[in-house]
Amino acid sequence: MEQKIATLNLDGGEDYPEIRESVRRVCVDFPGAYWRKLEEAEAYPTEFVNALTDAGYLGALIPEAYGGSGMALRAAAVILEEIHASGCNAGACHAQMYTMGTVLRHGSDAQKLQYLPQIASGKLRLQAFAVTEPTTGTDTTKLKTRAVRDGDSYVINGQKVWTSRALHSDLMLLLARTTPIDQVKKKSEGLSVFLLDIRESLSKGLDIKPLKAMINHNTTEVFFDDLRIPADCLIGEEGKGLKYILDGMNAERILVSAEAIGDGRWFTKTSVAYVSERRVFDRPIGQNQGVQFPVARAHAEIEAADLVLRRAAARFAAGLPCGDDANMGKLLAAEAAWHAAEACMQNHGGFGYAREYDVERKWRETRLFQIAPISTNLVLSYIAEHMLGMPRSF
Repeated sequence: MEQKIATLNLDGGEDYPEIRESVRRVCVDFPGAYWRKLEEAEAYPTEFVNALTDAGYLGALIPEAYGGSGMALRAAAVILEEIHASGCNAGACHAQMYTMGTVLRHGSDAQKLQYLPQIASGKLRLQAFAVTEPTTGTDTTKLKTRAVRDGDSYVINGQKVWTSRALHSDLMLLLARTTPIDQVKKKSEGLSVFLLDIRESLSKGLDIKPLKAMINHNTTEVFFDDLRIPADCLIGEEGKGLKYILDGMNAERILVSAEAIGDGRWFTKTSVAYVSERRVFDRPIGQNQGVQFPVARAHAEIEAADLVLRRAAARFAAGLPCGDDANMGKLLAAEAAWHAAEACMQNHGGFGYAREYDVERKWRETRLFQIAPISTNLVLSYIAEHMLGMPRSF
């Protein structure tokens, strides 16, 4: 199987040039002023999401048989990279691209036929992914939200946090415990995945509250109080849910890391333009090595991270294990984007704090990549244990 690696295309440069140019044309209609206005109102970028939907980008990974574009993972990554490199932000809708993967890979034929075509067209939004809880964080096996079978229904009780876009989504993918942890052989067992209809559940045991944060990410807290949902909301087999969720995490990490790469490119481009024109002491500040070197180093880091992520996407497409590259790529991309952000902020000086330059907005947005969808420290733990063979640290 490893012989497939020899055929993987890892050429550098701007791959998928037609997609890149098309995404840029969409993004040009949503300049910095658009995003600043949204932040002031703490509003959702409906027009931007609709534009991406109409262009077919949010259904990129859904097979053509279900009305999607049937693109490769690398092509989807390019879409997200260009969105962020253009100064926009895909955080409001990127889950529409990959959350459906659980349904696609593990759902029944009836579930696929019912939901995937409508998700591909944008008629239904599946953007809410309810996993994290206030008291368990990344220790997912200890989550406390319960789903108890009762005849033809499941009754759900519990709480989720950082469930972004739940107020702007029709459907929610939910991970809940169906068998108490003290009744399973392995703590990873007894967790199940449900696809529930938010519209049918509101005021019937589901409550969603906005959670104000450092960036306008439309995130929420979700509360379940004896919410009754049909048993056919279950995805796959009961008790196998954690496996289903983990199955899609490599793709998610590759895609979100592409956003970090895009942000890094935006910061680099913005830095170069500003320091080449800004004159202090009768010379452009970009002539100073103290200004040049952080930008140059960040650029090198971005290019290195990009290559690792391309390898991850190529291995994913070839059906080869890609967890190592997906995790390393996530770590490198998050760090590279942050270094580019810091250099850009520093080079702009006081103007970096001025909202009209958009540097401070992108600076805040980029910091999130070191925390989500997996934190830098957890990636380091993964590398130490699974790649280097060191003792497990937790």
